[in-house]
Amino acid sequence: MIEVIRDTCVGCGACIKACAYDAITIIDTCAEINQDKCTLCGACVSACPFDAIFIRKFGQQAINRNAYNGVWVFAEQKQGALAPVVLELLGKGKELASQLETKLVAVLLGNNIASLSRELIAYGADEVIVADHPRLENYLDLPYAFALTALAEKYKPEVILSGATVMGRSFIPRVAINLHTGLTADCTGLEIDNNSGHLLQTRPAFGGNIMATIETPNHLPQMATVRHKVMDPLEKDENRKGTIIQETIDFSALEDSSEFLEFIHDDSQTINLTEADFVIAGGRGLKNAENFHLIEDLAKALDAAVAASRAAVDNEWVSYPHQVGQTGKTIKPKVYIAVGISGAIQHLAGMQSSDYIIAINKDSNAPIFKVADFGVVGDLFEILPALIKKIG
Repeated sequence: MIEVIRDTCVGCGACIKACAYDAITIIDTCAEINQDKCTLCGACVSACPFDAIFIRKFGQQAINRNAYNGVWVFAEQKQGALAPVVLELLGKGKELASQLETKLVAVLLGNNIASLSRELIAYGADEVIVADHPRLENYLDLPYAFALTALAEKYKPEVILSGATVMGRSFIPRVAINLHTGLTADCTGLEIDNNSGHLLQTRPAFGGNIMATIETPNHLPQMATVRHKVMDPLEKDENRKGTIIQETIDFSALEDSSEFLEFIHDDSQTINLTEADFVIAGGRGLKNAENFHLIEDLAKALDAAVAASRAAVDNEWVSYPHQVGQTGKTIKPKVYIAVGISGAIQHLAGMQSSDYIIAINKDSNAPIFKVADFGVVGDLFEILPALIKKIG
């Protein structure tokens, strides 16, 4: 069924020009659609510059887009420290908010974390909404989803962005379901369409072989999770001014059978992989777990972080937190050394933004050499020991 949002329609006539079935007339400065003539082709929906025409499907309700405003960034924090991706999202969010002529809002969930508000403003937030509650002290999916949903229903943001982190991937889909809207995961690009004002959400698809651009034209808010290290933060400015809003969440209606037990640190990685300037990665070419010590020895010599391809992780040579690629971490170090990694497109999706890529592989036709700045064709079992000795 097709409908016209009367509060939004101005009777401009653009829909009449687009309709091939003579199904639309203007009565009292508002479009009227003859349901008997209309074929639901959608031409008038696309032509309307005010998003005033809506095709209802499966019980959808027409959305008054004017009731929604603001670009929100979920300000993920852990033990009082902001996730680095938050600062990147604030930088991109500021740009999107400027295009939409609206405000940039950071949403901070936790317990005793209000002190982070000033830092969020310094990195670009116009407002910070703080929900400070003991139920939010330790991350659990349901309380976080409940809190963010409640805030979104109250304030009606036009866009909600989150990092594609373990936390973001875990609970943001719950929020999208609660709000009956769409979600594009693992985005690498965000832009505003100049004609429609919709958020254009770009992400790798089909194993990274194409880049898909996705819109959410009939639902609000528009939601996306974004990979770390694909956007740039603004310069920190302690003189930036902003508003801090304290919100109280009533959790009495939340039924949650889960319980937080403890947080266990991964002590196997002494250097944060996503923040490291130098990364040494090992792949299938190492043949077995015992040989992975070559990667660790080289990383120690260079004071670098240890990474791995999915093949090395699947074979249990190294734990999952070290995995780089489409199903692992996205990183952007100054130097990335790929050892025994062929360079499947899924792996390249996680590291091809590195400033300088060095590849070591015995197969001269390996795809990794197509993105490498410097390549060494040879036996890694001869090259790595010599390299470690030379550096030492």
